[in-house]
Amino acid sequence: MQRNLLILGCVLGMLAVILGAFGAHGLKEVLSEESLTSYETGVRYQFYHAFLALIVANSSFFTSKTKNIVFYLILVGVILFSGSIYLLSTYALTGVSFKSIAFITPVGGLLLILAWLLLFVNLLRMNKK
Repeated sequence: MQRNLLILGCVLGMLAVILGAFGAHGLKEVLSEESLTSYETGVRYQFYHAFLALIVANSSFFTSKTKNIVFYLILVGVILFSGSIYLLSTYALTGVSFKSIAFITPVGGLLLILAWLLLFVNLLRMNKK
């Protein structure tokens, strides 16, 4: 699972750099300020969770089971949260309205929160052992 988390962290980080650069240079003239800010939020949260994956991968504090669960929470959470923000905020560019999938943004956010919560609960349990 360590390898999978490291790969996830690297891929999410690399894609965040690519998408961030695209947003800063390619979308700056196309999107409204509000849409660009929203897009940047997706990139920022993707970066945060890329770092989280790298940190958890190299941590000996967490069991393989916890790392496995966190891997999937981060993967699906980023796809739903950041991915839906990318789609919703680029309406002016694509002309495709993704408003019907707007409900998945908070679902993705909830999965990301659960990843952090799971790690927090595991750390609290460590002190009791």
